[in-house]
Amino acid sequence: MKGMTSLHADHLDSWAPAALAQPAREGGAAAPTPVLYLQIALRIAQLLASGALPAGQRLPSVRDSAAQNNVSVATVVQAYRHLEENGLVQPRAKSGYFVAAAAKAKALALVRKVQRKPEPAVERPAFSGAAQGTRAPVSFAGYSPKDKDFFDTDRIRVALSRATRLRRDTLTEYTSSVGMLALRNAVAVRALHLGCALKADNIVITSGCINAVAMCLQAVTQPGDMVAIESPTFFGFLDLLEALRLKAFALPTDPRTGVSLPALQLALETQPIKALLLVPTLSNPLASVMPLTQKRALARMVAQYKVPLIEDVVFNDLLASDARRRAVKAYDTEGWVMTCGSFAKTVSPGIRLGWVEAGRWSHEIATLKRVQGASTNAVLEYALADLLTQGSYEAHLRRLCERMKQRLGQARKIIQTHFPVGTQVNDPPAGYTLWVALPEAVDSMDLFSVCRAQGITVGPGQIFCASHKYKHCLRLSFAGAWGAPEQAALAEVGQLARRLQEGTLTASESQTVEASRMDFMCRDDVTAHDLW
Repeated sequence: MKGMTSLHADHLDSWAPAALAQPAREGGAAAPTPVLYLQIALRIAQLLASGALPAGQRLPSVRDSAAQNNVSVATVVQAYRHLEENGLVQPRAKSGYFVAAAAKAKALALVRKVQRKPEPAVERPAFSGAAQGTRAPVSFAGYSPKDKDFFDTDRIRVALSRATRLRRDTLTEYTSSVGMLALRNAVAVRALHLGCALKADNIVITSGCINAVAMCLQAVTQPGDMVAIESPTFFGFLDLLEALRLKAFALPTDPRTGVSLPALQLALETQPIKALLLVPTLSNPLASVMPLTQKRALARMVAQYKVPLIEDVVFNDLLASDARRRAVKAYDTEGWVMTCGSFAKTVSPGIRLGWVEAGRWSHEIATLKRVQGASTNAVLEYALADLLTQGSYEAHLRRLCERMKQRLGQARKIIQTHFPVGTQVNDPPAGYTLWVALPEAVDSMDLFSVCRAQGITVGPGQIFCASHKYKHCLRLSFAGAWGAPEQAALAEVGQLARRLQEGTLTASESQTVEASRMDFMCRDDVTAHDLW
């Protein structure tokens, strides 16, 4: 019947005898198909197992379910009674059938048995006694700020409440596809601190900075084109290039001053590069900052070679009192720089709004956002505009920058004391992270594994490139809590690295992480979100 999933009767032996299955077709050895009520029951069990139907939720009425599945009411009644017999649903007089308590676990067991996919016996490294008894898991992996002291949550709450009260009409109507003018004006004013005179009419509000970058790439490239990037670079850029079927051309990058301009010029002269994707200020993961003279030279270079530069300025505001906060866009006189930003690192990570001023491609970006249906929430836009235009924002940035400078200094001292001899660590002027180069004998994937067994997460270096480089490097983030437990955990990372170097500790076969960047990113116990 239409819409039914074809499943073999022998897969359903825990639910019904195989005799209930329909016979195989003549002249063929095709396996029988289970009767309709079992197919319907299995489909609902799969929804229960996935959590799509939580405990206590009412199932569709018998008549609605019959219409949806193009079967008789009697067939649906039989399916619901079958679910009831297996403890997955409960009938309520004159109300229908409802998901039973603990139905998810029972449904998981049944679905695995039906599909012959028993739960894999994955050996999870147990926390050591120290990790179990004295501290919660500690993460040095994520870049997004998680320390609540960084943000004034009361101020954010008030702004959201005010926007909801004053702009509630926007909740029931379509709003401007490019974003509310109030926020675009606020972004234009904030851009003055980056040395940029932007017009609000050319600014498009996006669902975060990575969304802005994605639309810029779509506007200036085609699948198969080559895009020049820093090396190492933000792993989200690598994922994005792969998703858009673009080729990455890695440029050598200095840990202090950023991408090599002579290498970039050579690449532009010899390679079919269609776009540049760079973070000139506080790059991720190196936290390098390109000097102003080089930013000016970069703007001239892209204009000379007529190659668009997609500039990510999401971290510039962390250089609150530093002239190097100035963006490459400030030196762009011909519209070859497409500037992307957000305030997730300085205002609130939860307000996932970004912006883009795309120069020559402003119209194309506005069209892309409209046709892709990538609308942004008007209430959040008004709230963010409110927060950005409050006079205390610059003072907040200065406090945040000073706090992180102190924190990174403390972390560097711990690394210098406890990590293996020969370890090198960068000294960024601001930001949330440190880039650590261990002795080459220490594999950061192995270190990730043994740290994870102690309840500590780090960012292995090789996920920040498309090859197997940086196997001895780490990105350590200090955007979360920073107290005695975290400082002790950082010292423990160094001690574990020492033991790996000395050969007194090895990552067991069950702990070893696959060398592939994508294999690592898709593991059950670590997600890309954990590293953002």
